[in-house]
Amino acid sequence: MAERFDLIVFDWDGTLLDSAAAIVRAIQAASRDLGLPAPSDERARHVIGLGLTDALAFAVPELSEADYPRMVERYRHHYLSSDHELNLFAGTEAMIATLVERGHLLGVATGKSRAGLDRALSHTGLGAHFLATRCADECHSKPHPQMLHELMVELGTAPERTLMIGDTTHDLQMAEAAGVAALAVTFGAHPADVLRRHEALAYIERPEDLGPWLAANA
Repeated sequence: MAERFDLIVFDWDGTLLDSAAAIVRAIQAASRDLGLPAPSDERARHVIGLGLTDALAFAVPELSEADYPRMVERYRHHYLSSDHELNLFAGTEAMIATLVERGHLLGVATGKSRAGLDRALSHTGLGAHFLATRCADECHSKPHPQMLHELMVELGTAPERTLMIGDTTHDLQMAEAAGVAALAVTFGAHPADVLRRHEALAYIERPEDLGPWLAANA
């Protein structure tokens, strides 16, 4: 069967790495460090996938602009203290290896910083499989389509041959803005009912179902 998509782009946090809860805890802890009200789990989860500055502006609206650098420092302190303990979702390594074997080009579009993504790729050992990656400190934050536009140009693929996979509405909106197909996973940051308000080829409920769906449909 001919492959439908040449390029498959993954979000990172909440899509490949089971990190949403750790991000929420780090945002809440950083807020308390600055004497600010900690956002609810729902509010903190909503901003996962955005660039860090945009995320904090929404998650902690009481934060003054002058305190952004300190907030970012405290967030990174809390997140990086345990990020090495985070795990890939079940089946991720085998799925990535299979996609590479089938000839797909793989990329990452993430709200992480370049340093953060490089650290995560090194920890997980997946770095060699992704031919191109884009981060929020290199591009406009999601849902702006710049990340996908740049990945398609770098890897020489057309929008109709590109698939974006993510766990947030930011990912689905970015895909729509870039004119590419989207696949939603509902086991990450944003709840299924919110994701289903946006167009996607499918809504994958369990990590172990993602690889089989791609094998049959990508």
